[in-house]
Amino acid sequence: MGLVSRGAAAAGLGPANAAVRPGQLNAVPNLIPTPQPEGGARGSSRVPGMVLKAFFPTCCTSADSGLLVGRWVPEQSSAVVLAVVHFPFIPVRVKELLAQVQQASQVGVAVLGTWCHRRQEPEEGLGRFLEGLGVIFFHEPWLQLCRERGSTFWSCKAIQRSTPPGVPSEDQVMLVFYDQRQVLLSQLHPPAALPDHQAGDAPASAGGLAAVFDTVARSKALFSSDRLFRLWPLPFICSKLSTCEQVRHRLGQLSLVFSTQKAENPTQLMRKANVLISVLLDVALGLALLTWLHGKDRIGQLADALIPVADRVAEELQHLLQWLMGAPAGLKMNRALDQVLGRFFLYHIHLWISYIHLMSPFIERILWHVGLSACLGLTVAVSLLSDIIALLTFHIYCFYVYGARLYCLKMYGLSSLWRLFRGKKWNVLRQRVDSCSYDLDQLFIGTLLFTILVFLLPTTALYYLVFTLLRLLVVAVQGLLHLLVDLINSLPLYSVGLRLCRPYRLAAGVKFRVLEHEAGKPLRLLMQINPLPYSRVVRAYRLPSCGCRPKLSWSSLCRKLFFGELIYPWRQKGGKQD
Repeated sequence: MGLVSRGAAAAGLGPANAAVRPGQLNAVPNLIPTPQPEGGARGSSRVPGMVLKAFFPTCCTSADSGLLVGRWVPEQSSAVVLAVVHFPFIPVRVKELLAQVQQASQVGVAVLGTWCHRRQEPEEGLGRFLEGLGVIFFHEPWLQLCRERGSTFWSCKAIQRSTPPGVPSEDQVMLVFYDQRQVLLSQLHPPAALPDHQAGDAPASAGGLAAVFDTVARSKALFSSDRLFRLWPLPFICSKLSTCEQVRHRLGQLSLVFSTQKAENPTQLMRKANVLISVLLDVALGLALLTWLHGKDRIGQLADALIPVADRVAEELQHLLQWLMGAPAGLKMNRALDQVLGRFFLYHIHLWISYIHLMSPFIERILWHVGLSACLGLTVAVSLLSDIIALLTFHIYCFYVYGARLYCLKMYGLSSLWRLFRGKKWNVLRQRVDSCSYDLDQLFIGTLLFTILVFLLPTTALYYLVFTLLRLLVVAVQGLLHLLVDLINSLPLYSVGLRLCRPYRLAAGVKFRVLEHEAGKPLRLLMQINPLPYSRVVRAYRLPSCGCRPKLSWSSLCRKLFFGELIYPWRQKGGKQD
């Protein structure tokens, strides 16, 4: 499902039922509503057979066939089209989207009708299908707009389903095109503030135009959801990059430091001071790293050493795969499956080496920009280094995913077949194991499949074990880098320095020391401040970090590794995976 609300070129606009032509878009008829007699149709505040005004955005003229989404203004007998939901779509998702837009904008947005854009030869079942959508999305009246292929004229209909006998079921439609962006950004003034009309211009009703302007202005949520739908890979990718997360975290800290709001208590003041010291230390360390990188041409040396290291890693992987394709550790593998998996992974390594050598002329410039990012702070440079490691080891991640998926498929297949031998099955609805009776053919086929999977399991398990160890090594290196970033982000340096220089500022209590205790004389005691321990200082004033990665227990990690479930460093699976 996709929305087309604006951004398309307005080309080939034609009249609807000879009501509007491209050269007459400025001549808007009178929008003053006609008084309604008592003989109107039930459920509608308009007179059957009168002219209905449909405001259509010019950016939707090139949209594919779909549903017209907008607002019906009964007082003006007008339909304001806001967007087109083009095929394919799910009706339930469309209704959910309209409910969200109504809740956010407080505008009665609904499906007003259908839009047919016949780019190719007209299909026989398209018109019948569009008419059937009126049963799912009921609206009175139901608009049917159609743009014919190779024609400047449009077909516009407004169908009334609940009309009394003898009253026409179709109304005349006046199609008015408007620029959605201009209407969204403009501010409508009263007619007295507008200049005089030119000769030949018809007066317009301020109330009717105000309803159109207000509808478009309050429906920003519909346009925002459209942009988010079209650009959804961008925020998804940014949420997985450590650099973007760290930059977003630093921007939040800077907004706190430069905030003009006064701290309400000493805790908030201490937090702002800790954030300021953390940012200053991060920038100072980043500038020191930048100075070291640009001194003695170290960036060029790193660029010259990176290609040989990548070639050496690829060569070691090739030797490892050739070892697995033989008889690793004296194990007898399934030769056919072993050769297929080995050649598959060798081909991926060949592609990776070609990609590295293709990027070799640009590596020094890339490293120069990476080093320049250290002026934003050491944490940004370290996060960027983590992302570069993830990109350079992407082939290892692919090997791990391939092996894990194949191993997981066999493990779940063996567990299902083992339940078959015991007369059990997994109940998906109740999420439990129930008893089940199988016939002889099912048991025979299950025995064959179980035997095949058992004999193929050692070969798959060996590949999975090797690539899982490589993947865990990469994750461990990235984890150390993330720990360094989280340490700089969350360590309360100002509080620790205050505890070191002026321990009385952070008190955990008091203690008394006896100065004089003699008979017949008053007891003299000295009250001293008991400073807060360093561990409690760190726990009490620790800053929130940008690390939102899941904390898996050792038992959960071992379970995932045994069953071949993928280990994602950035999210936690909440449900059971079948």
